[in-house]
Formats: sequence, structure tokens, C-alpha cells
Amino acid sequence: MAQTGRRWTPLTMHPFHLRDDTGRRQWRRMLLAIEQMLVLANKYPGMLADDLAGYLFVRSSGHLASLMSLINRGAQRAVRTGAERFTTELLDGVRTDEAAEQARVALQASLDSWRLRATPRQSAKAKP
Repeated sequence: MAQTGRRWTPLTMHPFHLRDDTGRRQWRRMLLAIEQMLVLANKYPGMLADDLAGYLFVRSSGHLASLMSLINRGAQRAVRTGAERFTTELLDGVRTDEAAEQARVALQASLDSWRLRATPRQSAKAKP
């Protein structure tokens, strides 16, 4: 402990959730921020925050460390394969941590049955 105990400061960060629109908006804002920083030749606006929001939540179970591991490994795979963009097919080939993998089936079932939504509802003002 003497060698490593003073090198890191543990920080507590709760996982993102999709229980309500506030949580969904926070998740979307995180994905938009990551999307802006992602360097892939074929990325496009909304690739993460719109097209893959539910998929990324399922794969990470809302945990930032799991999400960033998936994003980093996915970017490496996208460059190596020449795809230069994220798709579910590309990301399905990327392993994440065991806890996220174990939660994946239940979360996917919740999204498929519409008990869980990854995108916030549009407010009355936002509707055309």
C-alpha cells in the first residue's frame, strides 16, 4: 500500500441512468461530447448520440469506464478495419469488462420491450 496508496485519488462517480428524461439528457450530452472529440474519418453528427445511444448504454451499463473502454477499443478497430466509423456490427467485435457484459442481456431486453428508452422525449417547444 505504501507504494501505490498515495499515487491515486479514488473518485466516486455514479453510473448514468435512463430512468427519466434528466438522465437521458445527461447520457446524450456525454455522448455528444465524446462524439466531438472522436477522430474518425467517416464519423458524422449523431453517430453516437442518436444512432448508437441505446446500444452504447447497453454495452456499458451506464458506467463511464466501461463506455470509454468500448469507445477506445472501438476506435482502434474502426481505424484498423478502415471503417473509420462506429456501427453495432463493428462494436459487437469489441469486448468490454465482465460486469458490463453480464448486464448486457437484461438491459437489451428492457430497451427492446420499450421499458427503457435511451433518448429523451422532445419538449413541446422542440416539436416542429
